[in-house]
Amino acid sequence: MISYPSEPRTVVLLGSTGSIGTQAIDVIERNPSRFRVKALSAGGGSLPLLARQALDLDVEMVGVADSRAAEDFRSLLRAEAERRTAEGQAVRLPEVIDGPDASTRLAALECDAVLNGITGAVGLEPTLAALRAGSRLVLANKESLIIGGPLVKRLAAPGQIIPVDSEHSALFQCLQGGKAEEVRKLVVTASGGPFRGRSREEMADVTPEQALAHPVWSMGPVITINCANLINKGLEVIEAHLLFDIPFDRIEVVIHPQVMIHSMVEFTDGSTLAQVSPPDIRLPLSLGLGWPDRVPDAAPSCDWTKASTWEFFPVDDKIFPGLRLAYEAGSAGGTMPAVLNAANEELVAAFVAGRLPFLGIVDTLTKVVGEHDLVPGDAMTLEAVADAERWARRRARELSLG
Repeated sequence: MISYPSEPRTVVLLGSTGSIGTQAIDVIERNPSRFRVKALSAGGGSLPLLARQALDLDVEMVGVADSRAAEDFRSLLRAEAERRTAEGQAVRLPEVIDGPDASTRLAALECDAVLNGITGAVGLEPTLAALRAGSRLVLANKESLIIGGPLVKRLAAPGQIIPVDSEHSALFQCLQGGKAEEVRKLVVTASGGPFRGRSREEMADVTPEQALAHPVWSMGPVITINCANLINKGLEVIEAHLLFDIPFDRIEVVIHPQVMIHSMVEFTDGSTLAQVSPPDIRLPLSLGLGWPDRVPDAAPSCDWTKASTWEFFPVDDKIFPGLRLAYEAGSAGGTMPAVLNAANEELVAAFVAGRLPFLGIVDTLTKVVGEHDLVPGDAMTLEAVADAERWARRRARELSLG
């Protein structure tokens, strides 16, 4: 019989009102003996939800990134607390902090695990704070690794980071099946997006509406369009390299439209281990929060009584050149992945606004990456990352405007 810790694991949850945060709370609330949320943070765009979360979870502290929204939040929190008190509920008002560094301050608190579910580059400093504090980092903020890989790697102790992306969680699990020296390659799966099977010519006139129509996932516009041109899969390859110390020439991407196999590891004896489950982010979230223990019934499992077919296809680099570009940027290292990520966000925005054709995203991105004056990893600082991002965004906007 598995024995679990006698005391609940304390969690600081960053980005609590987003998709990652709300699904993590679902896992936590269904397992009150396993987890206790110590603090929450959010940007400030969903204040009523944040107030309910804070009181439902009885947290000690709440962080609001938008200082202008913080006073409204304090009022909402008091009103919700008064309503609950009038109904006979015992309520504790948490301490509220605000400002751009709120999440970073919370990430430095003493706790068992910090779940970084923040979206965007602002997640880097909270990641570094959690690592400095010695907490386990349950990482859903991919930008932390993409833009600040060398900075993160300098601070992270072995096993301190548990990834939440389904592909990286799958690799993490499969790697438990062998020694590091027995790994031949990592195989990262991709759905293929809405344009799988099309030629490059057939994608010349793609509209934003078509690019946003992902066949499997419901996501934000940047990540959805990144899936359509496989830039997102290239970013995941960079993450896999940084997380697992596997060279880029031993990381392969394969198209798997059914998205049941989330990634695989091939070992030197010819064996391949795959992690299989219906797509549900609550499974990797629960694994990150509970590791090394699994959380029972965190997400649905496969129904093996039903017939199914799983397919795999190679990626055509000529049709999806963005994947190869990401490999090159990741191999260059230093500030190059930060430039790739920042410029891509600007170019996706230009495409959605109608200023750039779909194929122009990667074509223009290739120009920006080619012009960047790289700062190598051993010389990287937070200031160098910020400078590289600012330059990349400015240059991408210049080129997208013609």
